[in-house]
Amino acid sequence: MKVLAVYPGTFDPVTNGHLDIIRRGSRLFDRVLVAILSNPEKKPLFGLRERKRILMMAAAGMPNVTVDSFDGLLVDYARRRGARVIVRGLRALSDFEYEYQMALMNRRLDSEIETVFMMPSEAYSYLSSRLVKEVVRLGGSVAGLVPPEVERRLGLRIGNGARGGRRSHRGAGRGSRG
Repeated sequence: MKVLAVYPGTFDPVTNGHLDIIRRGSRLFDRVLVAILSNPEKKPLFGLRERKRILMMAAAGMPNVTVDSFDGLLVDYARRRGARVIVRGLRALSDFEYEYQMALMNRRLDSEIETVFMMPSEAYSYLSSRLVKEVVRLGGSVAGLVPPEVERRLGLRIGNGARGGRRSHRGAGRGSRG
């Protein structure tokens, strides 16, 4: 039986941590469907079409990976697409409680769809889209943390120039989590 896995997220923007999970997932499953959540309430920096284009470019070298978007319940989307697995990334212990609750609710909604947790490579274990945007807003460089196209677009969208921006000694953020 061919196994289709769905890797959902807002990917605003996609990071190298996301790509690490996608790449490794593509080696585990016959097909990986990267599913971009359309959630206007989150007020994304990049529109849905732009996030989809960026992800398609970033995943171009992975022939068993496709990119799509969805709204509504993830399990309904997974069922419609014939997926048997939902892939979720766990960066740190702090992610676990939320992801565990979501996995249990998804199982309650459809017991035939399993959730598989994957940890990113150590180099990306701290990385989040929120943190990337904050670093760029504060003038820092995100080179090596996001695909070059994302870095370029962040520089254009947020300003401060994502490439080679000034480095701050204040740290990356203001203590918020995301």
